[in-house]
Amino acid sequence: MKRLLTVVSVLAMGLTPLARAQKPAAAATTAAPSAKIAVIAFQAAVAKTNEGQKSFADLEKKYQPRQQQINQLKAEVDTLTKQLQTDGPKLTDAERASRAKSIDEKTKQLDRSAEDARNEFQQDVSQAYGALAEKVYGVMKSYAQEQGYTLVLDYSTQQSPVLFAGQSTDITTAVITAYNAKSGVAAPPPSAGAGEAIPDAPAPTPKPAAGH
Repeated sequence: MKRLLTVVSVLAMGLTPLARAQKPAAAATTAAPSAKIAVIAFQAAVAKTNEGQKSFADLEKKYQPRQQQINQLKAEVDTLTKQLQTDGPKLTDAERASRAKSIDEKTKQLDRSAEDARNEFQQDVSQAYGALAEKVYGVMKSYAQEQGYTLVLDYSTQQSPVLFAGQSTDITTAVITAYNAKSGVAAPPPSAGAGEAIPDAPAPTPKPAAGH
């Protein structure tokens, strides 16, 4: 909202002299150029480029072995827990304590493994996204300049200042197409499944006014 207010303020400042002008000729010479505004779901644009889909699919493949290990360890913990519940009444106190200790140790190992894998995966995704986002931004900027846009607003997040935008102002698909053409990276095969995990960019929708 601050960015949108800034734009409105700048335009308002440019129009102020018109109200004070004494002669029509002066008003004509001081008129501010009209703004041409576009919107984009930038995060979705980055992820849905051919390069983005391939990059994130490769990361998923990289972490598949670790995910399988985590799943196996979890299955082992579940099995031991069920066995203890079933055999508990027949075991001595020492045997129950020993099995419980083994389950506790494996559970801690499972938690550590899962947390380490999750943190490393998120770090890799963040690095991959950051590097790609910088390149996509360059293409978006060039495209916007070529099309005569003076302002591009990102509606990817809930904090977006965009209240409403017509479909004709959304350049998300156009930027993805332009980037794919420049990168030369072929579209991943449907079997890779990368595209299925990335939802379509949500269209900006009107937001309720305060108090309603």
